[in-house]
Amino acid sequence: MSNPFEPQSTHNPADGEGFDPHPPTNPSQPVDDPSPTPAISAEPDLAFKTSDAAPDLASLLASPRPDDAADAPASTSSPVYRVSPAEPDWSGYTLPPLEDAPPAEEKPSGWKTAWAVIREVGETIILTLIIFFLIQTVIRNFRVVGTSMVDNLHDGQYLIIDKLSYNSFVTDVLKMGGPQRGDVIVFEPPNRPGEDYVKRIIGLPGETVEIKAGQVFINGQPLAEPFQPTPGTYTMPNAVTVPEGQIFVLGDNRNNSNDSHNWGTLPLENIVGRAWLSYWPPSEWGVIPRDAPTEQATLKHVLNELVPSANADNN
Repeated sequence: MSNPFEPQSTHNPADGEGFDPHPPTNPSQPVDDPSPTPAISAEPDLAFKTSDAAPDLASLLASPRPDDAADAPASTSSPVYRVSPAEPDWSGYTLPPLEDAPPAEEKPSGWKTAWAVIREVGETIILTLIIFFLIQTVIRNFRVVGTSMVDNLHDGQYLIIDKLSYNSFVTDVLKMGGPQRGDVIVFEPPNRPGEDYVKRIIGLPGETVEIKAGQVFINGQPLAEPFQPTPGTYTMPNAVTVPEGQIFVLGDNRNNSNDSHNWGTLPLENIVGRAWLSYWPPSEWGVIPRDAPTEQATLKHVLNELVPSANADNN
């Protein structure tokens, strides 16, 4: 029995020769038929035609990436592939402990805020009082009342009093300061305790003071008074010897002053302090000198001496 899939040869009696079922595939070979039959390949052509716009997969894989262009050698025709570094070993790594979150700030209550304000005000008041009392131990202010010191001090004038100059620690231990002739002082008179007077020191301990027709004598010698008081007209009946620890004081307006020529000498412990500075009114700003009129120590007088007036004769 013949194989049905094997090609069978046939004989055409008209042609007088056999038929070859497999004609030659070479196109150069001549054929008897003017319209030759196309050659049939034994294997089917499985290639598919792709679009010209679509890139070839192999060319994409072979083309270097932009960041590899600098590293790839120019003469290399085969593609270069980058190798990623080895993955780190995280098996022995432990996370650090989390820090404790800070506690939430407690919102202050109204009472705490009020207490903080009260405490702040209280501390300010206490500090102010401490400063005030410390200053009061060193200086104090004084207002002149009356006319007993005219023409050097005037009624209503304000002074700064130095309380250290006659302090017993300063005078006895440090051997500094102490009363000096010509000083203007504030004190409590022995016949009127609780009141403050302002006068000038004239006689010192151990000296003998006399007043004749307004002229002051110390130990029998007339006293030069550069502070220029308003002279008096009275005569003190008896000479006074000033005891230790006391002084003799007079007002600059001699006929209108209640002073030592009326009630005697003044104990040193009655002295409040020395008049040091005049601060009111502004026209009287200046120090209180012991050897010159007060007017010559004012700021106004000093400025007038430095800057002469426009109508002054400069010849």
